[in-house]
Amino acid sequence: MNMLKGGLGGLMKQAQQMQQNMQKAQAELANIEVEGQAGSGVVKVTMTCGHEVRRVSLDDSVLSDDKEMLEDLIVLALNDAMKKVEATSQQRMSGFTAGMGLPPGMKLPF
Repeated sequence: MNMLKGGLGGLMKQAQQMQQNMQKAQAELANIEVEGQAGSGVVKVTMTCGHEVRRVSLDDSVLSDDKEMLEDLIVLALNDAMKKVEATSQQRMSGFTAGMGLPPGMKLPF
């Protein structure tokens, strides 16, 4: 009976440590910036892995383009940044999911 209690306590401590490590990794991700681009780099969006848009950069050449085209390029750049955020986040968190025995590619609700 004592062995079971010790094993469960150890498991709880391990789970607590993993949760703390994941929270630390999430805090670090909030400061990591990625850049999404569209139109061969004429529109750039800088975003943190915490989904905060930091900068939108427009090349002077697109300012003479029509409004709809510019809006489309901004959307494409934002979507590109979002894909990079997801890839970076998954890469950083994969160490935790590997230790938990979850199937590869399974997303955790962060």
